[in-house]
Amino acid sequence: MSCAFCRILRGETPAFMVLEDEISIAFLDHRPLFPGHCLLIPRDHYETLIDLPPELVGPLFRNARLLARAVEVGLGAEGSFVAINNRVSQSVPHLHIHVVPRRKGDGLRGFFWPRQRYAGEAEMAEIARKLREAIDRLRENGR
Repeated sequence: MSCAFCRILRGETPAFMVLEDEISIAFLDHRPLFPGHCLLIPRDHYETLIDLPPELVGPLFRNARLLARAVEVGLGAEGSFVAINNRVSQSVPHLHIHVVPRRKGDGLRGFFWPRQRYAGEAEMAEIARKLREAIDRLRENGR
């Protein structure tokens, strides 16, 4: 498999590991936003969060929580930024959770894309309705 993260898992590509257990590993991002920026990945290859089996969601996010706390305690960060890209802006097609240490005044401003406003409450209500309907359909189908 040509996946860069699977190569790290197999030991073919070196990485600075910070956490390892039976379901996931975390290592330092080689191009960090800030020192201590980690990537947490499942050991098995899943492209996106949607592909992750439900039984792994809890254990993976427990590790994300642990890592978020570790960047505060271990690096003296005031907080953290935790993010996942699914397909769009996902540079490696292997599910990975970014855990980035944050400090007030660090220059990172919210999200990396421009924010916009809804045209009004009618548009908000329509989008909320569509999402509720999609959630109901997905729950009915066991997804």
